[in-house]
Amino acid sequence: MCGRFTLTVDPADLQAAFPEFSFPVQHAPRFNIAPTQPIMVLPNDGKNRADYYTWGLVPVWAKDPGMGARLINARADTLAEKSSFRGAFKYKRCLIFTDGFYEWKSQAGAKTKIPYHIHLLSGQPFAFAGLWDEWLSPDGSELRSCTIITTEPNVLMSNLHNRMPVILPTSAYSQWLDPNPQKAESLQHLLVPYPAEEMTAHPVSTLVNNPANDRSELLAPLTFDKSARDPKKDFS
Repeated sequence: MCGRFTLTVDPADLQAAFPEFSFPVQHAPRFNIAPTQPIMVLPNDGKNRADYYTWGLVPVWAKDPGMGARLINARADTLAEKSSFRGAFKYKRCLIFTDGFYEWKSQAGAKTKIPYHIHLLSGQPFAFAGLWDEWLSPDGSELRSCTIITTEPNVLMSNLHNRMPVILPTSAYSQWLDPNPQKAESLQHLLVPYPAEEMTAHPVSTLVNNPANDRSELLAPLTFDKSARDPKKDFS
């Protein structure tokens, strides 16, 4: 799954990385984005304009917006089957902007899992494949929400978890963001593991476990006592 991620890049650099899209002029760097928080999303509404959506999909038919906390991720292989995602997969796809994400790995002889920050070797921001929806509350207010699609892990991620978020290459943006309805079979080929050779990971502090901690120190590589096993060797 994908339960935490980052978007630390300067607004000007984010715009430079995605010149075909428009973004809010200002946004604060985020080092520990957690479920139910607002995240930067670009929906397939034909406007090519990013805005903030709540992380955790609340389908249009939901009776309770609280169900969004249970729908932060959607499995690529069952999107066309699950009622929570089937409609959005056909009609409401989106990009979710990031420059890295976290995953936790168990260590032999340790009770606490070690978090890792995973990002592109280039250091550039990128986009997850996502689904979005709009939910209308009884008082008439509108909630826009989204979920991150996950797939099988690549070689790098298989050291950490049995799933990874779908990272879309720029060549896939046009089809994924097409506002027209799409058949599942025409999209499935996009929902594959990103090339492992273009990614890297390093262990970080367990401070990231608390979503209240949201500062740059979270990304610092974790240091270990020389007598302890070095988690970085898992990726050598």
